[in-house]
Amino acid sequence: MTDSASAPITTVSSRPVRMGLREPYTIAYETVDSTTNVFIRIETDGGPTGVGCAAPDEAVTGETADSVLRAVRDVAAPLVRGRDALDAEPLLADLASALAGQPAALAGLDMALHDIQGKARGVPIRRLMGGARDRIATSITIGILPADETVNRARAFVKQGFRRLKMKGGLDARADADRVLRVRQAVGVALGLSFDANQGFSVAQTVRFAEATAGARLEFIEQPTPRDRPDLLGRAARETAVPIMADEGLMTVADMQLIADGRLADLVNIKLMKVGGLAQAARIDDVAAAAGIGAMVGCMDESALGIAAGLHFALARPNVVYADLDGHLDLVDDPAAGAVLLESGILRPTGGPGLGFDPPGR
Repeated sequence: MTDSASAPITTVSSRPVRMGLREPYTIAYETVDSTTNVFIRIETDGGPTGVGCAAPDEAVTGETADSVLRAVRDVAAPLVRGRDALDAEPLLADLASALAGQPAALAGLDMALHDIQGKARGVPIRRLMGGARDRIATSITIGILPADETVNRARAFVKQGFRRLKMKGGLDARADADRVLRVRQAVGVALGLSFDANQGFSVAQTVRFAEATAGARLEFIEQPTPRDRPDLLGRAARETAVPIMADEGLMTVADMQLIADGRLADLVNIKLMKVGGLAQAARIDDVAAAAGIGAMVGCMDESALGIAAGLHFALARPNVVYADLDGHLDLVDDPAAGAVLLESGILRPTGGPGLGFDPPGR
């Protein structure tokens, strides 16, 4: 297909898929044992079919699988049907306006439209968006566990070839510091190690935790303070030597501008589900890069199809310095298993056009 061709949208469909986790995990505000993703398919007349998925997280995005299904059926499908899928920018602008406050639903649709763009041009999304690299190391996350179990899990991941570990905490700063120090002692100094408090700390606790773990050489501390108090995140960033990363506090371009203007964080975690997909993520990363703030591409508990989109974005953007794309690794019966390739902690796309994978079924 050439750029002069058209691909009128004929059908927009969605279906929920519930996937269990082989091992439940605990973070500061919840324990998770399953997730439901909504798989989205956009079909065109004479052009390629695009696929995407939404991974709503009510605690983060305020969405559920049911709300995503309604958004796709009642809002998105009537809005885009009959329009040219290759004119993606105006389509995405209209969808972003119509689905304000529903970033996971928007992200799934954004993925499917980018998938069509890549397939129409015969290139992977990473090249469509910039093509900075062709692979990246991902961290793998250890939930809140007793210290001995945390150390054993860390050693097991290192044996599997992972080069970066991210530890969860936020319930007990002193115990968290002890676990971090023990993991560093167990895995050695060469391994990348970071910590995510999931909003569980005060500024004072963040400072004490950073001081207590100074010997562990953490790469960053992620969202230690409450998301609705960006001023506290800024104080933590100013008062600690360890880089502070914004996560739950970054949902929109306006949030990123606030962070950049006030220098409220040293790094930001860009999750497609949280910000509304690839197009919105690119705008956020542009602001971050202009402010000299590095980015990590993170994820929710999401199918490998969603991980593939995050991976393509991470590979396309020079400002992305970290990837935390492990949300698919523990899922049972993922329809998109195989959408990304993992070897010794390194993620690569399949190499096919668009997202590089078409899940079976409709």
